[in-house]
Amino acid sequence: MNLNLVKANIVKQPKAATESKKKLIVELFKKGVQDIEQIAKATGTKPSYIGSVLQKEGLVNNYFDLYTSTARPMNVYSKFFRGKLGFKDVKTAEASVQTLEQVYGFFANQHERAGQHHTLEMALMMLDRARWTGKLQEAEIYRVWLVSKLIQPLTETTVEQSQPVQLKLVA
Repeated sequence: MNLNLVKANIVKQPKAATESKKKLIVELFKKGVQDIEQIAKATGTKPSYIGSVLQKEGLVNNYFDLYTSTARPMNVYSKFFRGKLGFKDVKTAEASVQTLEQVYGFFANQHERAGQHHTLEMALMMLDRARWTGKLQEAEIYRVWLVSKLIQPLTETTVEQSQPVQLKLVA
């Protein structure tokens, strides 16, 4: 559907003075504008906010970025991290990095490169979330762990040395 037609139609309708951007996002989406970038331009909001709004309303379940909730699984590997990562304080970040290390080792033992890649993505996401909310000590904990993985020399057949790991998943 043409975004200009939808916007014109919405503008012509009487609105309460307190009409929220959230309501406008939902209305645009329901009227056929399903491109998140178009909705962002029309509402003057960020795509991550739109993704969160549409997910909370149950309208989409496939949008992920730095700020969308990790409670919604991105893929089959997400279950290993649900409810286990945070940056509330240094202690929480350190416990989270222990989880990352454990899961990374588990995937190494399984020769599951996609799982290892997802683990690295989760570390980078937590680093950025902590950094952009001013939690620099917590961000540094994630950065150090991530760099320790990325600094390993690349070889044709990388052998990961790790201990056998048993993981407990959060229901």
